[in-house]
Amino acid sequence: MEVVPLTTAEQVAVLAADVIEAQVRRTPAAVLGLATGSTPLPTYRELIRRHRAGAGPSYDEVRCFNLDEYVGLPPGHEQSYLVTIARELTDGLGIDPGRVHGPDPDEDRLATAGERYESLIVGAGGVDVQLLGIGSDGHLAFNEPGSSLASLTRLKTLTAQTRADNARFFGSLEKVPRHVLTQGLGTILRARHLLLIATGAGKAEAVAAAVEGPVSASCPASVLQLHRHATVLLDEPAAAALARGSYYREVYAGKPPWQGL
Repeated sequence: MEVVPLTTAEQVAVLAADVIEAQVRRTPAAVLGLATGSTPLPTYRELIRRHRAGAGPSYDEVRCFNLDEYVGLPPGHEQSYLVTIARELTDGLGIDPGRVHGPDPDEDRLATAGERYESLIVGAGGVDVQLLGIGSDGHLAFNEPGSSLASLTRLKTLTAQTRADNARFFGSLEKVPRHVLTQGLGTILRARHLLLIATGAGKAEAVAAAVEGPVSASCPASVLQLHRHATVLLDEPAAAALARGSYYREVYAGKPPWQGL
């Protein structure tokens, strides 16, 4: 795991965009794993800005896989993650909607949704770069504390706290779905490069537990410690609780330019 403490959230967004663009330049038909939520938005805005300025790579051959999807929303609902990721990123990059995938929330086929999504990812050759955020309790995607470290895509019941946290997007708690389909921790670990970004003081304790604590289902994001190519980009507040922060800064400052992330 490479931990990169930066100063600002803007620096995190720029470096994360650099990683994604570098992958697409190396592999024009790259497979990108996408996360929703507020943390990735500056990265997405930076990618779109570069694309519109003519400075980014072509995304014509790229395929995308979302981490999760709500169950129970009508097709095309503005808060569904397929609609959200199109609005926040893929439409702005000119990626054909047919190349952007999420777990199938059709309630008549929920029993096989996890298996079908796993097969779709494998059939695409696996994810090259998976962008990730982290919850304040250490959750990854919708893998809450207690999730199996080997879990695959499956149906999950949202906790009362998670539903309350998401109520602001729906206007009221009653409108927040009770279930989601989410990639499991085992699914996430199969991606070739995991890129976790965290900003703000509210993520500091979770980041420290994930990066420096024991690998445990009590902190699902700690599973990144088992991955051979995991990068953690942090702004100063998110890095504040790290015991080895000075070490991470020294190592990153001394990294050969050719090595990249």
